[in-house]
Amino acid sequence: MDAQFAIIGKSFAISVTDKSVAHSIVKMKHNADKTYELTPHTLMSVTGVPGDTSNFSEYIQGNVRLYGIRNSQNLSPSETANFIRGELANALRSRRPHQVNLLVMGYDKNTNESSLYWIDYLSAITKVPFAAHGHCSYFVLSVMDREYKPDITLEQGFDIIKKCIAAVKMRFPINFTDYTIKVVDSNGIREVSMADL
Repeated sequence: MDAQFAIIGKSFAISVTDKSVAHSIVKMKHNADKTYELTPHTLMSVTGVPGDTSNFSEYIQGNVRLYGIRNSQNLSPSETANFIRGELANALRSRRPHQVNLLVMGYDKNTNESSLYWIDYLSAITKVPFAAHGHCSYFVLSVMDREYKPDITLEQGFDIIKKCIAAVKMRFPINFTDYTIKVVDSNGIREVSMADL
């Protein structure tokens, strides 16, 4: 029962993930950060089986950083997303698949544009302006589809995020008490509190 969604504008990306980790009817943790900073301008958020999400995410994080050290240049968000897709596809063919769904977003300093990639556990990938994983997607995708415009500002993006959180709170039977909200732009990655929305 995860909530994970994101939206991009021309020069920013906003990631939202819930902070709870549950197994069956038991809430194991209520302050988990389900996002991973891969480069100074690339962020990955994950949902799925807790063991798979942490192991796979740390593996990806380590390999992306190793690439940056070896080549004195970080991968772009597009290159990072395609690397992740390749690793998921290889694991799927090895009969040890990872039960992980991801959103990879970032700001490319070469093109001065933001991008968002939706990747699922079967290694399907697509570049999208907004995306969601988990049961919350039944509620937030319609809100984002109605409100999204390609030239939205950061403030308009926050307004859409507030509407999405309100829709989940009103319509979803499970109450997510807190979210991790992060912004990726030309200045890097920063966390935004719920009070600042």
